[in-house]
Amino acid sequence: SRPFFCRGPPSRDLPTAEPFARLSLAAMTSTTFGNGVPYGDPNWYSGSYHSEYYKQTHKDWRARCRAYVEEHVMPNVSEWEVNKAIPKDAYVKCYEAGLLPVVVGPKSGAFDLVPAQAPPDLDYFHELIFVDELARCASGGVLWGLIEGLQIGLPPVLNFGSEEMKKRVAPQCLMGQKIISLNITEPSSGSDVASLKCMAKKEGDFWIVNGNKKWITNGIFSDYFTCAVRTGKAGMGGISMLLVERGPGVTTKRMDCQGVWPSGTTYVEFDNVKVPAANLIGKENEGFKVIMKNFNHERWGFVVQANRFSRCLLEESWTYSNKRSTFGKKLSEHPVIRWKLAEMARQVESTHHWLENMTHQLCKMPKDEAMVVLGGPIALMKAHSSKVMEYCAREARQIFGGNAYTRSGLGEKVERLYRDVGAYAIPGGSEEILLDLSVRQGMRSKL
Repeated sequence: SRPFFCRGPPSRDLPTAEPFARLSLAAMTSTTFGNGVPYGDPNWYSGSYHSEYYKQTHKDWRARCRAYVEEHVMPNVSEWEVNKAIPKDAYVKCYEAGLLPVVVGPKSGAFDLVPAQAPPDLDYFHELIFVDELARCASGGVLWGLIEGLQIGLPPVLNFGSEEMKKRVAPQCLMGQKIISLNITEPSSGSDVASLKCMAKKEGDFWIVNGNKKWITNGIFSDYFTCAVRTGKAGMGGISMLLVERGPGVTTKRMDCQGVWPSGTTYVEFDNVKVPAANLIGKENEGFKVIMKNFNHERWGFVVQANRFSRCLLEESWTYSNKRSTFGKKLSEHPVIRWKLAEMARQVESTHHWLENMTHQLCKMPKDEAMVVLGGPIALMKAHSSKVMEYCAREARQIFGGNAYTRSGLGEKVERLYRDVGAYAIPGGSEEILLDLSVRQGMRSKL
């Protein structure tokens, strides 16, 4: 007999005592956005669910995002993974679809800098929807390759750069014509940002930059490098932010990493690089504030990606378990497999509800207040989301068995996302650092 939760319409094996369940499932199927795999999309995609967060503008935007992803991203994921790069025209197509500028935040003014129409009543839920829909490709490398450098590298320019800098740099990046990256991490300093060593010394109308950056997303493709440098004393009080342009003295080398291959993870060297003094982002020795203001948005974006990847792993497992048979039964007819699916579903769903709540706060709170109040909760949420992704990747691999150990075929997405887990558990603040940060901030708020 067919299990209750199989894909497709309800079977005749449904208990006769549940006619209303049968009717409601049929009604849901007729109005659901997407393919209807249980827990395969956020519950507001179902016609039976209601939400106070999403209006018609979000539904229209969702359809626009999905159409773009289905046509321009899904067919190319495997090729981009093998090539370890995103073609230049892919960025332009993303802009031409009217989507790319949304990833730098609704309060950034990005749509005012380019000839693109923002969706009505633009807010953080529009950004969430686009990143979430894009993450259906089940490739951290594709997401990071296409949007991550822009999402984390351009906001410091938009929020703290001069008007001249914004007009000169932002439009090209938002239109997919130029690539920008955020350069903070160094060989000897990751989460401990205040200890960075890359130096910038003032000589007349220029800064002379010397030092190294490591694990820089999009670095090998970058035209612009939003760079944290030491311009003063030791510690956070001696850090400034500079916009470095590719030119003499800038060397980039691709790093071979476990996952996120198309993202262009890079080792960057600055050797006596002359940077115009006008390229200072914000004020001298106040760069730590620029970095901290960037973190909430960066970490929030990681949560959107990680949780959709967890959802992809659940969706793939759900579908596979209803096709694959062992010992004369579908996998989904084995209680242990249903338990695995349930454990994945409860974590994915709860994380998404948490994400929606934090997104609502970002929409409502003034930016400066959100930077302080939401720092701890978003840090905690980011650590939680990568742990959920790691759990789902392992459980999906166990459900797929040998197929999840192969870089093609039925388990391709599972194999790929299993390798990508580390890229969500470490960058943007490791789980351990963020968990501690969330507790310390909570303690300070009660003193």
